[in-house]
Amino acid sequence: MNILTNADLHCHSDVSDGTLTPEALAARAKANGVELWALTDHDELGGQARAIAAAAELGLPYLTGTEISVTFAGLTVHVVGLGIDPDNAQLRAGLATTRGGRESRAREMAKQLAAVGIKGAFEGALQYVGNPDLISRTHFARFLVESQVCSSTHEVFRHYLTEGKPGFVPHRWAGLGEAVSWITGSGGLAILAHPARYRVTPTEEYALFSEFKAHGGQGVEVVTGSHSAAEYVKYAEMAQEFELYASRGSDFHSPEESHTDLGALPDLPGALRPVWEALSHRVIRPH
Repeated sequence: MNILTNADLHCHSDVSDGTLTPEALAARAKANGVELWALTDHDELGGQARAIAAAAELGLPYLTGTEISVTFAGLTVHVVGLGIDPDNAQLRAGLATTRGGRESRAREMAKQLAAVGIKGAFEGALQYVGNPDLISRTHFARFLVESQVCSSTHEVFRHYLTEGKPGFVPHRWAGLGEAVSWITGSGGLAILAHPARYRVTPTEEYALFSEFKAHGGQGVEVVTGSHSAAEYVKYAEMAQEFELYASRGSDFHSPEESHTDLGALPDLPGALRPVWEALSHRVIRPH
């Protein structure tokens, strides 16, 4: 596979906070011309067997994946694991620990929303949760849209559920080194997800990349749904500076909510080492 492969290596199903099933995502990826696909549900591997089966049925090459929530210097960042072994005991135990505490956090979020006049948010958010262990801000956002508090999930995050706004409750996730070790220990490659989304200074960003690399991280998302064209260039340069493989993924969650559809991203900038070259031995190819 060369650098022009239409790979989409970051998306979410209803097993975490997406709205489509793994099977529907596989079909959408195939229909949109995706040539290599990965399902990367948050802190969860429950959709992997279904995604593998659906991809095989469609003749779509597949990479196993997950996206791990990490606390770094008081911020939440995300690390995607690609080519992982979904049955690896250490990885499964680590993700189970990371999922822990979501319910108590969600109840506190609902309490804060109730204090500003939005009642029943916990029960309302649960209506949108396929897996109660993974209740998240996204599920609360869908409830706020459905109950007409806000007109869109993007508006929700301007007024609620973010730092300094009602409904924001920080959560202690995995450490950066832990997440990378779970991924690499299961045979996968650790990828720093959508780096432009983190509200960090240039010095803090450099520290994040440096520590990620020191722990064994090997890739970074350069082309992703939340990056601008200028950010593609910036993170292509950082991939080269830190000698990281470059990844590409839409971060697709929902046909109604996501800016970028599966398979709709531009190609990786030239002169980069695409992550799928390093993972060619882990690609599950249709027979």
